[in-house]
Amino acid sequence: MARSVVVGGNWKMHLELDSAVALASDVRNRLGSQRGAEVIVFPPFPFLVPVAERLRESRVAIGAQDLWPEAKGAFTGAVSASMLRSVGCEWVLIGHSERRHVFGDDDALVARKLTVAMAEGLKPVLCVGERLEERQAGRTFEVLGRQLDTALAGHTAAALASLVIAYEPVWAIGTGQVATPAQAQEAHAWIRDHLRGTHGAAFADAVRIQYGGSVKGSNAAGLLSQPDIDGALVGGASLQADDFAAIVRARAA
Repeated sequence: MARSVVVGGNWKMHLELDSAVALASDVRNRLGSQRGAEVIVFPPFPFLVPVAERLRESRVAIGAQDLWPEAKGAFTGAVSASMLRSVGCEWVLIGHSERRHVFGDDDALVARKLTVAMAEGLKPVLCVGERLEERQAGRTFEVLGRQLDTALAGHTAAALASLVIAYEPVWAIGTGQVATPAQAQEAHAWIRDHLRGTHGAAFADAVRIQYGGSVKGSNAAGLLSQPDIDGALVGGASLQADDFAAIVRARAA
């Protein structure tokens, strides 16, 4: 089944206002009319409004790096789904490995965030992936299955129509290590097959699964040529508009 490519640029906790706006302008100039892939950028919270303004009327969408599952209240430092929608966000990252392993988001909290994001009309990118010690212990698929099953429990295939999944092996994020195309394809194919069992063949064949983990313009073509890899969730390379554009265009390479 032909699935459209989706590439996200996660800016993490980088840049300042001027450089964020400049990067948004550069991305728009390079990719603002791009039709070969769906492109999303995920700036830090303080830059969402100015970046959204700079990307207005382009084909580059904007998303947030996280949300809190409550609608409002005494949650200092948190942001709600409705707040994100009100400043122009269409997308949100859910369960990024740094949220899980630095900030302590467990599977249950990730599931709550996913539910709220969809209820508020945000399109979620659900991140799943194993640590190095889990891979070395042969537990990769056990970890992926647990993360997927907890997050997607109770949601029908129809309710998950806007979902994108990002497989991000934790051992390959920001380390310079990259899963080989064969390793990445194996994990993506396993995820798709697992979803076939839990949510049906039509959903599994349609859902887009990104690879995330030290993706660069130089290695993107090999990864994106794999049959079950439908795009990339890009970290450091998304801070350079030329490298990010090369990744977006790599499917055609």
